[in-house]
Amino acid sequence: MLGGKLEDLITTIRAIGADTQRVEVKSTVGKAVLETLSAFSNSGSGTLIVGLSEEDGFAPVPDFNASAEQDRLISRCDQLTPRIQAEIDVVDFEGSHILVARTPEIPPYDKPCYITERGMYNGSYRRSGEGDHRLLHYEVDRLLEARRQPTWDEEAVAEATIKDLDADTLTSYLAGEKKLRPRSFSKGKPQAMAHLRVTREGHPTLAALLAMGEYPQEFFPRLTVSFAVFPGTSKGDIAKGVRLLESRTFNGPIHDVVKQTLHAVTTNMNVGGVIEGAYRQELPDYPLVAVREAVVNAVMHRDYSPQARGAQVQVNMYIDRLEIISPGGLYGAATLDTLGTAGLSATRNQRLATFLESPNLPGGALAENRGTGIQAIQTALGEALMPPAEMRNDLTSFTITFRRRRIAKSETYRTAYDRVVDLLHKHESVSTAELVSHTGLSRTAVQNAVNRLIAEGVAEPTEPPRSPRQRYRKSR
Repeated sequence: MLGGKLEDLITTIRAIGADTQRVEVKSTVGKAVLETLSAFSNSGSGTLIVGLSEEDGFAPVPDFNASAEQDRLISRCDQLTPRIQAEIDVVDFEGSHILVARTPEIPPYDKPCYITERGMYNGSYRRSGEGDHRLLHYEVDRLLEARRQPTWDEEAVAEATIKDLDADTLTSYLAGEKKLRPRSFSKGKPQAMAHLRVTREGHPTLAALLAMGEYPQEFFPRLTVSFAVFPGTSKGDIAKGVRLLESRTFNGPIHDVVKQTLHAVTTNMNVGGVIEGAYRQELPDYPLVAVREAVVNAVMHRDYSPQARGAQVQVNMYIDRLEIISPGGLYGAATLDTLGTAGLSATRNQRLATFLESPNLPGGALAENRGTGIQAIQTALGEALMPPAEMRNDLTSFTITFRRRRIAKSETYRTAYDRVVDLLHKHESVSTAELVSHTGLSRTAVQNAVNRLIAEGVAEPTEPPRSPRQRYRKSR
């Protein structure tokens, strides 16, 4: 932290006139230092610089007693639980002495770091932007959860019965498990289901309902995937009077939810193509292999604690990117730095993951749960000549972002408009339902294309407006 690096940090602070995510400047070691030490320890480490005055443009504090302030800072470290092991140096700077303290992030099993006298729920902080913010009770609970294996997915759903599980799915799953674990079935089917955590205390578990239920949302109406197509680059565009291009909610068991989500992404993205010889190679905006992995990871590894069951997985399409947001941050040993490391897998919902990796459910195994999901995503993006996925993590959510593929100069682009025009040339007339079926596009996308063609005089309706028998044809 000595020499040029410190000077660069202070130059940056002076240029922007404020602290940053990783650097906090204080004139003296007051009580507010405790909040900063807690925040850095809980959220990615940071550097505390003491002895500069914000009011004077971050110039050195006159007559600053670095030795005495160092003693006070060491004392402050003792006022946190666990005690902070900061690296504190007295540094010469512009003819004066200042303190520079590097505060490391503590291991997940020691979090949260909190101000002892205030207690864990009132004295735990996180760093956000240039400030320190007290952790919500929910955030503290998630940190504590990382110290042990969560079992929310094995919780019995008291209002549900075995009849709420799909009979064919359950039969298929149990038949497969019986071949692998015959001893679990030695005392009969009810005992086997309890061993496998399909049931607990005679009721289906949350994991079983999500993986094998007929309609899990009867009991958990918000454990769904929300899908939205935005007209611009942010949600704020809606406030300017532009409506959502599409907004849907997908429910049912997880296998169905994933299938519905992928279909929605497919029908709402453009597919370009490059002609290679006599063949045309399809190039979608986003490789579906990567999207599938991200959606599966989101529903499998999300937070299923009672506090989070009111939050949906969000899949948001903007004109320049696709974002998938999962409630609850990364769990256990998984960090942004370790994601994608071969073989590293930290599973928050062990039982649910076990069900979803079973080949005996309809459609086969949905997940491998071998720590290969992020690798598969980055590989698929690389093969599509797209930039790596961007990931953002905090205590309340995990977000993965795919940047929309750029169009090559040699590429032809098959938009909804193009595809509708093709069908109008091939058929005497077509209905909206037929256009949706033939193109695989959403009804909204098809209708927008039809409206544009009518406005341009390329197409015309065959019936009066709002007629249930409405069809469209090329203009005569």
